[in-house]
Amino acid sequence: MFDPTSRYAGSDTRVHVDEDGREIRHITRRFLPDGRRQPLLGESVVRQRDRLDLVAHRSLGDPGAWWRVADANEAMDPAELTEHPGDVLRVAVPQPDTDS
Repeated sequence: MFDPTSRYAGSDTRVHVDEDGREIRHITRRFLPDGRRQPLLGESVVRQRDRLDLVAHRSLGDPGAWWRVADANEAMDPAELTEHPGDVLRVAVPQPDTDS
């Protein structure tokens, strides 16, 4: 259902039947992993007008891996990570078991 590099790859799919009998398919909730427990690949300093996809591209070679940087920094709101130039972000080694 999801691309193998998606943060939802490997997530379980469930079916909810509403009061009218309609089936609603959804994926199970994804919880943030403990970013401090992820092996550190390196750090990235936030630049002026940075975005998380740019940080991911610089550090991981994949702008679509922005969520990996967000997970490593335990961010509920990923946009907050790039609000302050000069902040240092953790970049974790990609782990297959953190994809779900």
